Amino acid sequence: MAAESGLLDDIDREILGVLADDARIGWTELGARVHLSPNAAADRVRRLRRLGVIRRFTIELDQARLGRTLEAVVDVRVADAARFQEGAAQLPEVVWMAYLTGRTDFQLHVACNGTAGLNSLLSRLRELSATETFTTVVLEQVPVATGRSRVAR
Repeated sequence: MAAESGLLDDIDREILGVLADDARIGWTELGARVHLSPNAAADRVRRLRRLGVIRRFTIELDQARLGRTLEAVVDVRVADAARFQEGAAQLPEVVWMAYLTGRTDFQLHVACNGTAGLNSLLSRLRELSATETFTTVVLEQVPVATGRSRVAR
């Protein structure tokens, strides 16, 4: 994708910033925000999808409203990376997962129903070949800049 990133102009980056803040924005509003007609804005978004710059549109869930009041980051060492990855990706508590280099094999951001839910999840991770886990409880999520400031220039 690095070669294609040279194909992005300032308007494309502005569109990406707006979509990062609100992926459900309509073409009319998007066009107005980036000073394009609705059709021109839609064409730009379709082009960005074709290029693979936009991979998908997604939502962010409020985990606490789903009963998952405890969030944690779990670093995991595993005996079988493929087995672990396949199984952990299916667990509803796993918000995101990364395969890493370094002292651990995976890092998971999880949302659980309290400490009992976290304990249950850690047991299931051991069944998926986790040999060690290092768990850090999230006290508060700190907002980061979204939108335009997060789009590489």
